[in-house]
Amino acid sequence: MPDWQDNRFYGEADYEVLTGPRKRPTDDRSPFQVDRDRVVFSYAFRRLQSKTQVFQSGEFDFYRTRLTHSMEVARIGRSICEHLARNSELLGPDFQLDPDLTEGVCYAHDLGHPPFGHIGERALNRLMAGYGGFEGNAQTLRILTLLIYPRPEGSSGMSPTRAFLDGVLKYKKLRRECWDEEGEPPPNHFLYDEQAPYRDFALGSRRPTGEDLNEVRSIECQIMDWADDAAYSLNDIVDGIEARYVTTDSLERWASEAGNLGPEEADLLTRVQRAVREGYYERKFSSLIGDFLRATALEEVADPLLPESYRYRFRLRIEPEIFREAQLYQRIARELIFDTQAIQQIEFKGSRLLGMLFDALMENYGTGRSARHLRLVPEPLHQLFAGADGEPERARRICDFLAGLTDGQAVRTYKRWFDPDFASILDLD
Repeated sequence: MPDWQDNRFYGEADYEVLTGPRKRPTDDRSPFQVDRDRVVFSYAFRRLQSKTQVFQSGEFDFYRTRLTHSMEVARIGRSICEHLARNSELLGPDFQLDPDLTEGVCYAHDLGHPPFGHIGERALNRLMAGYGGFEGNAQTLRILTLLIYPRPEGSSGMSPTRAFLDGVLKYKKLRRECWDEEGEPPPNHFLYDEQAPYRDFALGSRRPTGEDLNEVRSIECQIMDWADDAAYSLNDIVDGIEARYVTTDSLERWASEAGNLGPEEADLLTRVQRAVREGYYERKFSSLIGDFLRATALEEVADPLLPESYRYRFRLRIEPEIFREAQLYQRIARELIFDTQAIQQIEFKGSRLLGMLFDALMENYGTGRSARHLRLVPEPLHQLFAGADGEPERARRICDFLAGLTDGQAVRTYKRWFDPDFASILDLD
């Protein structure tokens, strides 16, 4: 790979940082390496080790968490960059996708996900319906720009480069731009309305018009998205097999009930059944990672939405048969794992738990109560909640707190507040 300063793919605007001139580190890292490292060494990233990916964090040691998932996505994303560097005629020795940038984007893509997986995201969006909503990608943006490295003087965030911040933004439409014709708020895929300045910074000097902004993605964002699809479409199946949700019998029943599998899908399903029956399923799905990353290629965009940036002059093309294979695995995981009674019972409990924590905090720190609020949380958070300027800001700060909890922290907090038999009063903190 070329030295970052010799790489013509990126220009001065790509390296520009959100909060003005960034103090350069004394080592030889590039701006994109600094972005990546600031994510990896953050508390927000470490917390992903105890957040649900498929099965509740901590239930068994070998199941994937949000952290191991993010690590796998980052490895796939970097490998795709290396594959394209070797094989794409559109790139050259001094004109390359930056693997450090793509790796950093992949590490950061799930920072905003709350405890208890997607049900936690849906629960917080429901609880925040009157205060701007909640969305995992929007929360990731909030973490990177406001929450990740708090400072005593009040400023925070990690001063990301434009290319990095843009790469993380899988969705770019504001919530107010996503309401449906019947006046219903969007369930997901939006940014918070107050994040418009960050979107404007990410897009640079020109904002696309007449296009669906949720389809406006840099090439690094496209790679992250496919790496994410590859990781969970393959690895969720492996975890489902380990947990005995996906068996030869359940696959057989699923195939008979699906009733609409074509010859290609039926053949893939037969191969999965054989791998499960003969016990080599982990080797099989691990080897498919190579197929998924080699199925990528670049194609030029005839009329790029942002012509001043090479990051918008290319589209990631996926071989159709590999794309269909990924869709089949995603469907199996959804219908044999996520739609099962056991998983949905866990989701129900997680949703109710977050709702009770949110309601307790809003009631305790609400303006309708005495100025002397009970200290339910550590002092810095207590002051943050009590000092909020109005109910919407208070709700957002409380939502930040709840979204940042790990699965275990959320459960322990619930027990401290609502379970009279949990620990001694001397153990509460």
